[in-house]
Amino acid sequence: MKKRVFIGAVCTLSSAFSYAQVQAVDETKPVETAAVEKISVVGAATNLSITAEEIEQYQANDLADIFRYSPSISVGGSVGVAQKIYIRGLEDAYLNVTVDGAQQTSTLFHHIGRVTIDPDLLQQIDVQAGAGEATSGPGAIGGSIRFKTKDADDLLAEGEQFGGRVKASYFSNDGTRYSGSLYGKLSDTWGVLGYYSTVDRNNMEDGDGNEIYGTAADQDMLFLKASGDIAENHYLSLSVEQRDEEGEFSARPNWVVLEGAALYPSEAERDTYVANYRFAHSDMVYLEATAYQTDSSFQGGRFNWLAEIDTYGFDIRNTSETANHKFVYGVDYRSDEVESGPAAGAVENAEESSVMGIYAQGYSNITPELLLSYGVRYDDYDFQQRILLEEYYGTPVTDSEASLDDSELSFNIGVAYQLTEAWTLGLGYAEAARGKEIGDGFTIDGYLYDGSDIPVVADDLVPETVQNIEVSIEYSANNLNAKLSVFNSTLDDVIFEGFEGNSVFNNIGSVESSGIEFDLAYRVDSFDFFFGFSTADTELDPRDGLYSVDYSSIDLNGYEFVGLGNSRGDTIVVGVDYAVNADISVGTSIRQVRSIDIDTLHQAVDLGWTDSLYSLNKPSYTLVDLYGEWQATSNILVNLAVSNLFDEYYIDHSSVGDYSEVFGTVIGPHEAGRDIRLSVTYDF
Repeated sequence: MKKRVFIGAVCTLSSAFSYAQVQAVDETKPVETAAVEKISVVGAATNLSITAEEIEQYQANDLADIFRYSPSISVGGSVGVAQKIYIRGLEDAYLNVTVDGAQQTSTLFHHIGRVTIDPDLLQQIDVQAGAGEATSGPGAIGGSIRFKTKDADDLLAEGEQFGGRVKASYFSNDGTRYSGSLYGKLSDTWGVLGYYSTVDRNNMEDGDGNEIYGTAADQDMLFLKASGDIAENHYLSLSVEQRDEEGEFSARPNWVVLEGAALYPSEAERDTYVANYRFAHSDMVYLEATAYQTDSSFQGGRFNWLAEIDTYGFDIRNTSETANHKFVYGVDYRSDEVESGPAAGAVENAEESSVMGIYAQGYSNITPELLLSYGVRYDDYDFQQRILLEEYYGTPVTDSEASLDDSELSFNIGVAYQLTEAWTLGLGYAEAARGKEIGDGFTIDGYLYDGSDIPVVADDLVPETVQNIEVSIEYSANNLNAKLSVFNSTLDDVIFEGFEGNSVFNNIGSVESSGIEFDLAYRVDSFDFFFGFSTADTELDPRDGLYSVDYSSIDLNGYEFVGLGNSRGDTIVVGVDYAVNADISVGTSIRQVRSIDIDTLHQAVDLGWTDSLYSLNKPSYTLVDLYGEWQATSNILVNLAVSNLFDEYYIDHSSVGDYSEVFGTVIGPHEAGRDIRLSVTYDF
């Protein structure tokens, strides 16, 4: 069982840059320093890395499982297609999310999520909470998540030329997953991996034994990846992923589905192509390039709509190092286009956006104890919208177009000071910016049936900008690693749709996210203990005149501010892993989310939908998980996990809350009850 570590803080500054903590992620596998991204300083105390071993250990089945043991990250929505990631209260639309460098952008339908991934395919996940370095990519206002997939070398044992893996998983609540992999060496330096998985999921049951309607789905995924050295110091990786999910979902999959409510056949597809190239010439020339294209679509819903998003882009960067300095500089570009209309193709509306970024990030050892990081990023955003409607449900509608062109300059600076061999103090300030990007594929089609609800952009719309300040202190010695961080992020000129007209995008004010995060990991003998705590307040300070009543601050919630953020109670995660012997390990974890009360429905009051604000209560809940792993033979691995052991009945705080006292059907979905997960993996 791997020792839990928290990536990001500087362990040793006696040399120019230390790789010790990065290597601690997998102590059994050497890390080539030329292929490892250096440790960040800005926002370092809240960085997190999740390994393939941890994902396998607790039988992760979806996004919620992947991030279950991080108190700072949450996932709302019990329906896989509707899951959304939140960091510090901000939705994943404010994160720069990449899979092998390919950016995952925009949403096909605001009631579903935009990030889907097969947990079995992941080698590592790196998370940076909050705006950070210039290398994080465009629009990383709330931080970044980097998913890295496995390749042939990750699966082949030393000396092996060919191998395979088959895996069968059973989930009592309620489904099965089957997967198979073939991998091998085409030459001494070139390998290939082929992977296929299929998931058959029935409707789950919540903690009270009630059927959660609309959660059944079938998922199929095919993944091919060829990678290796094509010449001395030249590395190339080529991959293709094809993902398909079919099911019968409600009109709003992120709301509860009442018994007897209509469900609509729907299908979500995604094809992603990624090429990664690396040229390790010298300390001054270490070139990395990524190119990608993603095509995604969602068809279905109440009116059998079809939305399609086409994304392509690249990132080219070079790293130069001297004895005490390192510089990363480059250029990235991304283009997005969304089209939507009835599946029959009678109507076609589209939005296009692009962003070109130029960035540089530096790291300098000022003294053996003091490390300084500093960076700058320039982003140029372009947005185009065209609405081509001659007739919409029998109603004549005027065509419309909108165009925006904005640019922003962002800076960051951070210091890490080693007080003693065990104590490190960190301070970071970072900026980030995001211009108007393509919107929701379905809402550009006037879903109020007469075309009047087509979102347009205000003439005076300006880009969003954020300023993130973090202070941290970390202790690492004697098998104990602990870190405490305090953060404050202010997001200005928030772009949001729904005010001053049916669906006009405006700058509605500022969002402030502030809080405290604490993590601790301790190893004694064969036991690994871990503890995590996170508290974050995420509030909107509306601009003057946005509401008929002046509000000083408004807690974000997932109903009024879909696509923006959500409020969550204080979260505690505590647990222990125990290595019984070399072949058997077990563990348990407890996750508690404290109750929270917030005032909501401010816009509904303005629109006359209700007479007064609604005090939304999100009750507390406690989840207990168990997991065990048994290496039965050299090539048979058995995993057993029990999720939500005591059948807790709850709505995740990152889902839509319960508004049934005001609006009878506006209720977030309850999460799954007890789920016993058994998997058997056979390697050959």
